[in-house]
Amino acid sequence: MQQQSFTLPEFYVPYPARINPHLERTRRHSAEWAERMGMLDSRTPDGGLVWTAERLARMDYGLMCAYTHPDCDGDVLDVITDWYVWVFFFDDHFLEEFKYSRDIKGGQAYLDRLEKFMTMDGEVAPEVTNPAEAGLKDLWERTVPSMTVDWRRRFITSTHNLMVESIWELKNIELGRIANPIEYIQMRRRVGGAPWSANLVEYAVGAEVPDKVAYSRPLEVLRDTFSDAVHLRNDLFSYQREVEEEGENSNAVLVFERFLGNSTQEAAELTNDLLTSRLRQFENTALVEVPALAAQHNLLPHEQLAIAAYVKGLQDWQSGGHEWHARSSRYMNQAMDNDAPPNPLLAGPVGLGTSAARLEFRPGVRRALREHTYTPERPVGHLPLPELYMPYAVRTSPHIEAAREHTIDWQRAMGFYEVVPGVERGAIWDEARGRGIDLAHCAAMIHADADPEELNLSSDWLSWGTYGDDYFPLVFGIARNKAAARACAERLKQFMPLDGKAPAPASPIERGLDDLWRRTAGPLSPGGRAEFRKAVDDMVDSWVWEVDNQAQNRIPDPIDYVEMRRRTFGSDMTIRLARVKALDLVPPELYQTRTLHELVTAAMDYACFTNDLFSYQKEVEFEGEVHNMVVVVENFLGTDRLTARDVVAKLMNARMRQFEHILANDLADLFEEFDLDERTRAVVTRQAEDLKEWMSGIMEWHVKCVRYQDAELRRMYGVEQVKRVFSFLPTGLGTSAARLSRVR
Repeated sequence: MQQQSFTLPEFYVPYPARINPHLERTRRHSAEWAERMGMLDSRTPDGGLVWTAERLARMDYGLMCAYTHPDCDGDVLDVITDWYVWVFFFDDHFLEEFKYSRDIKGGQAYLDRLEKFMTMDGEVAPEVTNPAEAGLKDLWERTVPSMTVDWRRRFITSTHNLMVESIWELKNIELGRIANPIEYIQMRRRVGGAPWSANLVEYAVGAEVPDKVAYSRPLEVLRDTFSDAVHLRNDLFSYQREVEEEGENSNAVLVFERFLGNSTQEAAELTNDLLTSRLRQFENTALVEVPALAAQHNLLPHEQLAIAAYVKGLQDWQSGGHEWHARSSRYMNQAMDNDAPPNPLLAGPVGLGTSAARLEFRPGVRRALREHTYTPERPVGHLPLPELYMPYAVRTSPHIEAAREHTIDWQRAMGFYEVVPGVERGAIWDEARGRGIDLAHCAAMIHADADPEELNLSSDWLSWGTYGDDYFPLVFGIARNKAAARACAERLKQFMPLDGKAPAPASPIERGLDDLWRRTAGPLSPGGRAEFRKAVDDMVDSWVWEVDNQAQNRIPDPIDYVEMRRRTFGSDMTIRLARVKALDLVPPELYQTRTLHELVTAAMDYACFTNDLFSYQKEVEFEGEVHNMVVVVENFLGTDRLTARDVVAKLMNARMRQFEHILANDLADLFEEFDLDERTRAVVTRQAEDLKEWMSGIMEWHVKCVRYQDAELRRMYGVEQVKRVFSFLPTGLGTSAARLSRVR
């Protein structure tokens, strides 16, 4: 027996696996179906068989589906199992035909044709030429009659992603390139197939997610956490086969090995920690955010029941998928005794009074304790900054001085320097604050080619976004008032009408948004207006998410933090300010491609992490914040702030290198693939140049700005006085309520 690459870690499996009673029937059916589709006759380029009947039986996809869908009837289980037979055959067939030979062009043509077998009403599929096409055509015809058009669109998208993004894996193998951790997680969702599995859960439980909330944050997080957990678990079990035997480089264990310089065992443990964290995020979302979503959107009882069935179906899949991985011949599981009871020696001490000690040994409990036992307002001091890679120069608008004076006048007119009820220090900002943070300087660098009116508008948007970012923690976060934060966010959205009128503004934050929307939305087309509004909506909703975490004293899961940080920073909104005039010039689907999605998010992450490094002392020591990438890495890795700082800096540099790689290697391929005209190519190229200046301008602003300097922090927060007056207050676990009234 071949020695395993590492010892499998202890997995967090919070729900017991159950098995469908129709297993034997489905085993027979799926074997016959695969033979009928020609999958057992398909030859490899060297003349061998991709699959044999014996190999298919050993992989036992019937067992997998019986575990992952324990409650559906026999007919539905047959269809589900055939889908998985098809997707695994597709994966192995594509490997044999195109990955081993590195045939990128042939692989793309194969995928383009395969996608045509997922037809919508009125479309006709081409003639079948291979087993993958035969299987997809047959399954599509058996599945879609019972599902809505909305579900079909979602399923086509996820199937498209898992097929087409195989090219990304193929290109990385060709280049010998291993993705950085953030890129890997994002791309693994596309190529790994778990979002596709989540769509099939809706079919299996007979309950579709209501389309009106299918793309809301809670449902997206459920889908993404489910997907990430499925993929991370698969990476642990399949490392030996994929990396050591097949030469794959798309595996989380390998990614962490190379990125952090860890041993294989250490990287496997870290992968499992991330898997546990994603499962904990799934649970938190299902228990906290989904009920709030139902109330917010007035979901009807049958819609709430459909979401509940979907959540349960995803939970069943996680537990059943783990059980199958532990038993299938496809994976590294020889050291697991699947029939033995848990080893009591591994469960911690036993006997009367030892239950609490045993809990500490469980991975889910360990992760929960780390998440919720943060001590705020630690005296961390200044965070020395490491070397950061910034290859792009800074340009500054010649209209900067006029914009500076305009911005201060606008902040004053909107009431940003007025006293806000409930804020103990009075106003959120004062004029010295407005001049010191100098947001016109930031706007002048990230929009260096703006005319005076455009620069004023950009400066004012940056002012409003930064003021709002300070407003929500002070007004709602300290009091842990989630309901008031949500009510404020929903009212703010009324000041961005797509048609009709807005209400009368009643506070500085409302006056600012009302004024900005009137000045921004007017020249935009309806589509551009909706697109820009969504960017602002996402930012406002992300501020509520931060208040929610403050109320739970919860440090976010690393992946959730990265994805929400782009919104809390206002990345999408500020990037769109540079291309307001071009919002309708590029097809929206182009921004959903891997190339542009990765280009933009890489730039966003670089800028967001820049802010987190510079603002560490302000947020941790003076504000008691948990929303900082250094804090998140400290907590996740269980390390000190300097080590966490270096990991964050390494992530920044990796995202910048990825940004450069996409510009040098992938953008031209995108132009050819979509056959873009010269005007569209010029617009996309200009937007890539804008992203360079967006990143370099934000970096320069942080270097020059007083917002994060010690003297300004002590001036704004009155720290010396607070320490004298409130030095008697308790600190540590369980004392946060006693500190709620501290002057900030």
